[in-house]
Amino acid sequence: MLNVSGLSKAYGGRTLFTEASLQVNRGDRIGLVGPNGAGKSTLFALLLGAEEADAGSVDLPRHLRIGHLPQENVPVGDETVLELATAITPEIVSLQRRIRAVEAGEAPDDEGFHEVQQQFEALGGYQLEPRAAPILAGLGFRPTDLGRPARTLSGGWVMRAHLARLLVLEPDVLLLDEPTNHLDLESLLWFQDYLRNYPGAILAISHDREFLNRLMDGIVEIRQGRLWRYRGNYDAYLEQRAANEAQLLAAYKNQQREIARLQNFVDRFRAKNTKATQAQSKLKQIERMDLIEAPVADQATIDFRFPQPERSGLRTIRLEHVAHAYGGLRVYDDLEFEAERGQRIVLVGPNGAGKSTLLKLLAGVLPVQSGERILGHKVKSGYYSQYRIEMLQAGRTVLEEALDTPQPVTEQSVRTVLGSFLFRGDDVFKAVRVLSGGEKSRLALVKLLLDPPNLLLMDEPTTHLDLASVDALLEALRQFQGTLVIISHDVYFIRHLANHVVEVRDGRLRHFPGGYDYYLEKTRAEQQAVEARAGVPDTSDAGPRAGGKAAGREERRRRAEEVQARSRARRELQARVTELETQIAELEQRQTELTAILEDPATYAEKGAAIEANRELLDLTEALPRLTSEWEEAATALNALADQGVGS
Repeated sequence: MLNVSGLSKAYGGRTLFTEASLQVNRGDRIGLVGPNGAGKSTLFALLLGAEEADAGSVDLPRHLRIGHLPQENVPVGDETVLELATAITPEIVSLQRRIRAVEAGEAPDDEGFHEVQQQFEALGGYQLEPRAAPILAGLGFRPTDLGRPARTLSGGWVMRAHLARLLVLEPDVLLLDEPTNHLDLESLLWFQDYLRNYPGAILAISHDREFLNRLMDGIVEIRQGRLWRYRGNYDAYLEQRAANEAQLLAAYKNQQREIARLQNFVDRFRAKNTKATQAQSKLKQIERMDLIEAPVADQATIDFRFPQPERSGLRTIRLEHVAHAYGGLRVYDDLEFEAERGQRIVLVGPNGAGKSTLLKLLAGVLPVQSGERILGHKVKSGYYSQYRIEMLQAGRTVLEEALDTPQPVTEQSVRTVLGSFLFRGDDVFKAVRVLSGGEKSRLALVKLLLDPPNLLLMDEPTTHLDLASVDALLEALRQFQGTLVIISHDVYFIRHLANHVVEVRDGRLRHFPGGYDYYLEKTRAEQQAVEARAGVPDTSDAGPRAGGKAAGREERRRRAEEVQARSRARRELQARVTELETQIAELEQRQTELTAILEDPATYAEKGAAIEANRELLDLTEALPRLTSEWEEAATALNALADQGVGS
């Protein structure tokens, strides 16, 4: 299906690929791995023809269909979620618009429209929506979301809609760049099950070890400018690679010993007439050898341990009778939560259930609106936000940000810690705003390390970290002797870390005193019991209802009041969402204007103009992530109300 041969690619003197080759066949499931910056996304760009190779070729059959899910957000227009999911080709999109225009009375229903309908039917257009609906549901969209404009969604939900479009399209080859980053656990499990039966080939870049283990039958590693292919899943790749490297090292050492022995003979007897011929023979033997290259050490990875914190009391934190609402939407009411020293708790549940809200309440980032947040004896909390920029100041350098800790630290000790997190040399003078997602994640970990808490609250800690860094973080957290509460969609990570699971659903918490596998076993057994009872008539409500007509009127009145309250809440949230969207659009426009001003040489001729523009641009850069986070929270709350069928 797809063949890469002799591929070479370099950027500004840095070589990514040299004589790299790869063949992808129908039905292959290949995971693409390698450290950040190795060239994984560049390889995708070369396969898609978005970039040209310096040498070599990418051979594709003429009618091969390739679908690509990028790692970063992609633009959307005015289309709804369902329209985006069914927009599989430009021709389909054009025909859809014509049909909808006629249905809306915006275009004439003439003979040409009949031809449009026939063409749309011939292309399978009328089967697209029935195919898209269950895929969107599996990825976490509610029925009420399908008619929403895609541009009103957060970036993560837009990526889910684009992923749905690819699955509806069902191309011959799927190129997926970090496809699990924007999925919660429930949609991730559905996605994995769906891909097991996918008819085409899959090539995926992923830092999710469980995803690579469950789905992939081959791993391609980018190393030393080449593509190294291994059979089996990620764990099999690690075993094969270790065995190969051990064999290569042994062969290299044996050859070097043999070369040293032969060279020693040459050096000793080259000058002696009786041995000169033999010495010359030994020298030619060395020259004829097919030299084995010395094994190259892996690129540096982070290596750290959390300093063991001061021992806290047994009860580290409690929430008592806590309520929290966004506008008129009550997320929690009379919430009770308690964590004990040494517990490693993972919060699970669907997106929008309130996991991040709970974590922020525990961290004190969100103030308790009613009830109490009680920290235990000698408890010191640390919060690792899902949006790393919330923990960092964009205008600072890496070193300045790391030095800003409550505990006094020396620059030498800070630079030592930064070095262990791969910030070396001049890297410490890079501005926070220009750091990659992985670099921001590592810097946020540095700040926690320099002021270690004994209650650690982490929201999606593995996002943007490569596999080696995830393994290092996992090992450090396993040795951490404090209390840990995390949210993560990385199944491998939580399976090997959590000893307690809390399911968050519909504003309620369910505790499972065991690891993630225990949680899966218990919930699976419950689901099977529900399904077994599904065919048995429920007669519990067969008798006359207590209270008769009076109770019925009271119930109808109560429901009407609830609907009115939710309607008010929706109007308030819709106004807040619109206000934030306007503010964000204005700031983004001003950001573009300021960038143009700073790129104009004339700016620097006017005294102080560049400094003022830089200062304003810095303020905008810091304000945008905060406003975006507020918008996502408000939009999530609005979605929850929409799911309850509340009109505007």
